Amino acid sequence: MRQIARLFAIALLSATATNAVAADAVYPRGIRVGIVPMPGLNQSTAFLGFESGDQGVKVLVSELPGPAFDQIDAAFKAAPEGSLGNVKPEKIETAAGNGYFTAEDAVVGPDKVRRYSLIVPGSKLFSGYVAVQVPATEAKTYSDEAIKKMLSSVSVRQQVPVDEQVAQMPFKIRELGDFKTVRTLAPGAALLLTDGNEEAVETGPFMVLGLIGSVPEKTDDRARFAQQAAEAIPGVRESKITMSEPMRIDGAPGFETRVTGVSGKNNTPVTVVQWLRFGSANVAMRVIGSSPKDQWETAFPRFRKVRDGLQPR
Repeated sequence: MRQIARLFAIALLSATATNAVAADAVYPRGIRVGIVPMPGLNQSTAFLGFESGDQGVKVLVSELPGPAFDQIDAAFKAAPEGSLGNVKPEKIETAAGNGYFTAEDAVVGPDKVRRYSLIVPGSKLFSGYVAVQVPATEAKTYSDEAIKKMLSSVSVRQQVPVDEQVAQMPFKIRELGDFKTVRTLAPGAALLLTDGNEEAVETGPFMVLGLIGSVPEKTDDRARFAQQAAEAIPGVRESKITMSEPMRIDGAPGFETRVTGVSGKNNTPVTVVQWLRFGSANVAMRVIGSSPKDQWETAFPRFRKVRDGLQPR
């Protein structure tokens, strides 16, 4: 099925019948989907998942948006018989609940491979997805039944320990500003801090911590870059820059830009601050703090506290 092939490709570019006990599952850094890997497979340092010693066998583990499982479930059920070609989705029981398993042959360059996928429900906020690629030369060890057995061990956890999430970031985070929820948006790249839940973050103060690339070297160009980045902050509509000026952040050159606008389905008036902390390369540390306008006075000191607690590794 094309949808499954696309999901596998996305996971690859981003890097990403026994009932196994969930506690035995190994969770790749910072995500809520885990698996009991087959012997000979170790955690990869190049992507979220596992691979063999020769890097021929790959198991990519990832999260998809919450509705993904229900959408795939509906698509499989609605598909006319024979319309999926050689892909025959099979419902299997996993530690995370019933999921859809597929297997198909493919060619990567000159090599024949066998591809497998599994999608499982997680919660309203995420679905679990695992993609496996096995070279034809390894088919005896990594047979269809062996892979299916491994995939049946897939489990999910609803929370990732805060320390685990923070440790994956490319900079040190010494202060969380008393935010109640910490959530990885992109493993090792972006972190969300919020007081509420992930379904309605715009109803209260929240922060996004990460990096931004393609930073210009000249000061004048950085001013324009900071403003363009602030105007492109996702989720803020009718945005208007109210302040943008250079500053020093813990002795390093930086830029502060403030924006007003509306956010969320209720068009909540918000005030947003973006700090860029420049380094020696063309990458800057990016800190975004957003708050409903009527909560700004209490939210801003918290934003600044988190900003001041960030340090390069």
